[in-house]
Amino acid sequence: MFTGIIEEAGVIRAMRRSSAGAALIVEAGRLAPELKPGDSIAVNGVCLTVVESKGRDFSSDLSAETLRRSSFGQGREGMIVNLERSLAVGDRLGGHIVQGHVDGIGRLISAIPSGEGFEMEFSLPTELDRYLVIKGSVAVDGISLTVASMKPGAFVVAVIPHTYRSTNMQHLKKGDIVNLEADILAKYIERFFQLSQPEERNLKAKLTVESLKEQGY
Repeated sequence: MFTGIIEEAGVIRAMRRSSAGAALIVEAGRLAPELKPGDSIAVNGVCLTVVESKGRDFSSDLSAETLRRSSFGQGREGMIVNLERSLAVGDRLGGHIVQGHVDGIGRLISAIPSGEGFEMEFSLPTELDRYLVIKGSVAVDGISLTVASMKPGAFVVAVIPHTYRSTNMQHLKKGDIVNLEADILAKYIERFFQLSQPEERNLKAKLTVESLKEQGY
């Protein structure tokens, strides 16, 4: 589990692809010495497992599924990535609950200066639109952000100066792809109502004059 509060921006040093996926090497600076094999780390919002940590670098394996569903499908050497270690018990939950399970990818539509920060607009897949609400949370490349406004197929977030400077946001260009993860709470609520609807329909079907008479009404 993660919070969407980025600890450091790293750099992809190598990405070796194969039929099974890819092997990733990331320069993590100060975080790398604190990582050990088996640790979970979110890289641009994708939960990965540390295979090896050496010096300023760590390596992870990417599955073919991860390449299909995330921006790593277009990953390249030199790409700036957001890094966050998994949440430790007792830590403050500064952002929102982020699983590191990417739901889809979007693209940067625009980045307009707003005060000292930016209003950044991103596209999103149609199937994710129902999970976003104004003032709700969304993870963009692993960054916990608040939805400022929405329109069909797109949403806007207000990015404060600290977040812009400390993450890959400052390096994004119009058309660049980003990983998107909707708030898990929205998915649970949707699932709850999906499962309750058939039961409600069955109850309505049973409420007949005959069934009421049988129950003494």
